[in-house]
Amino acid sequence: MNRLDGKVALITGGARGNGGATAELFVQAGATVVITDVLDDGGAETADRLGETCSFAHHDVTSEDAWLGLVEKTLGRHGQIDVLVNNAGIFQHGGVLDTAREDWDRMIAVNQTGVFLGMQAVAPTMRDAETGSIVNISSVAGMKSAAIAHAYAASKWAVRGMTKSAAAELAKYGVRVNSVHPGYIETPMLTQVSGPDDSRLVRQVPLGRLGTPADVGRLVLFLASDDSSYCSGHEYVVDGAMIS
Repeated sequence: MNRLDGKVALITGGARGNGGATAELFVQAGATVVITDVLDDGGAETADRLGETCSFAHHDVTSEDAWLGLVEKTLGRHGQIDVLVNNAGIFQHGGVLDTAREDWDRMIAVNQTGVFLGMQAVAPTMRDAETGSIVNISSVAGMKSAAIAHAYAASKWAVRGMTKSAAAELAKYGVRVNSVHPGYIETPMLTQVSGPDDSRLVRQVPLGRLGTPADVGRLVLFLASDDSSYCSGHEYVVDGAMIS
């Protein structure tokens, strides 16, 4: 039996990178997967590649109405939502002295409010089913200081705290909530951090390599599956011992 047989999963930011790799692993594990993104071409291509048990929906995670519509459509088509992976996120350089208010607001809207709206949208369905797993993708920037990315770090620390409070609230309904904190992972977002030369980042990782989206996806798969049935309210770091 596959680890996600019979489960329906929503994965935001699923067009590429960590979200796309997670979707592929979920499909291989037997799940029916709905990936969402604002990258329509990439999302559709990923869903087509992964086959008939994966579909794509355009989705702005900052919109409450979009979340409610997505949940309604998913329930109408599949009848259940067992897993939510809040993966959508954006990155921008800028310290506390040089982050514009509009950039701060955008970062918080996508990285923090999007996670809040996602949990709020799926929680009633999971509560009624008395089961479910929510996995919120944070970052190592949510575990330590990040002077070059003040707003990004603030949003990722917030995801860590929101995860813990939601886990405590939803535990009595059998719903688990955990956060995953990737380090330097080979995704399009990483080039915003490193530029074309990532050798400086590699030198910071004791394991001596950058992570892959599959490294993140395998951890998310564990948290989505019943293998982690007694795990909730915690942060799981996948960073090659970078912040050990």
